[in-house]
Amino acid sequence: MKDMKSEKLTLATRLTQIGRNTQDQRGFVNCPVYRGSTVVFNSVEDLEHSRAEFAYGTLGTPTIKNLEDAWTELAGAAGTVMSPSGLGAVALALMTTLKAGDHLLMPDTVYRPTRNFCDLTLKKFGVTTDYYDPLIGEGIVNLLRPETTTLFLESPGSQTFEIQDVPLMTRIARERGIKTIIDNTWATPVFFQAHRHGCDLSVEAGTKYLSGHSDLLMGMVSANAETWPDLRATYDSMAMLPGAEDCFLALRGLRTLHIRLKEAETRALNMATWLAEQPEVKTILHPAFESCPGHHLWKRDFSGSTGLFSIVLDPAFDKPAVTRLLDGLELFGMGYSWGGFESLIIPFNCREYRTATQWKEQGATLRLQIGLEDPQDLMADLRAGLDRLHAK
Repeated sequence: MKDMKSEKLTLATRLTQIGRNTQDQRGFVNCPVYRGSTVVFNSVEDLEHSRAEFAYGTLGTPTIKNLEDAWTELAGAAGTVMSPSGLGAVALALMTTLKAGDHLLMPDTVYRPTRNFCDLTLKKFGVTTDYYDPLIGEGIVNLLRPETTTLFLESPGSQTFEIQDVPLMTRIARERGIKTIIDNTWATPVFFQAHRHGCDLSVEAGTKYLSGHSDLLMGMVSANAETWPDLRATYDSMAMLPGAEDCFLALRGLRTLHIRLKEAETRALNMATWLAEQPEVKTILHPAFESCPGHHLWKRDFSGSTGLFSIVLDPAFDKPAVTRLLDGLELFGMGYSWGGFESLIIPFNCREYRTATQWKEQGATLRLQIGLEDPQDLMADLRAGLDRLHAK
């Protein structure tokens, strides 16, 4: 970017400019892939008193820094660090704000691997985790303890898509000196500005929409000015950084992020609307639908929706019927993750692990990722699957 101030540019233009400098890249449009461990110095003085931006490979490379700088600007943050996975980013954020003896509050809808990290690893190091109803709102004050240091949010909730009142809950936490962390993977900063809504740390899995092609694992944590020094210190002490090739691919994905998100939004809304008309479908769990808990908060705080949502089937259909539906699909793959070009579907049962809330829906619940296939082909595939529910 030359002379124009970034804040004066639209999002589409900013995404083509941030995280690259053609002068530093000998005129090439994209930053090259820097691989390396050792950085050499010109003298003993330089070595002993180094203030160099790059002193060793574990502190980052120009490729990684370009991605960090780009995400920092997109997120409206003071700084960003990258990690080899989304779960790694969650771990970095939590270890930035927690120590032995602390109390952590987690939404009951949180991503299951995050729950496992809390219940196994954090517990082993003396951190107590309690889970709360994501729709608790002001009631969160009744769960706070003197040793509560961190409030974690995930909006929308994993699998069931409840929207939390993020501004309210971050205000309550800030007034009491409690740090807030949010998993913002679903919306990304394109559709939800976490720091602007009061979050100290924002975690995302770049594996999903930043990548966009299901071919890399990556996470990122961005921080506000107050929390950034602690995050950076934690990161530097752990050397938990991704590979240069993955950062190059992520930078490439960044350039088309807004276009892909808008397309995902349109396709998912159309698919959810069509599914709502099918007699076998009882409920649509999509933040843009009134049937989704916290829909009014989504309308207030978010600027868009993405390609992931869930549906609840009529409880008349048993597990063998749902298995027939899924096993016969030709275009929807059954697999974890999302945010790529391909459509995916998985069944889930949140009753297996939730402890603070009761899931009241009786029908089978399916999570869908809507990809770039022709919508009519996808609808035909799903319609055939819904027909198999009735087979004997």
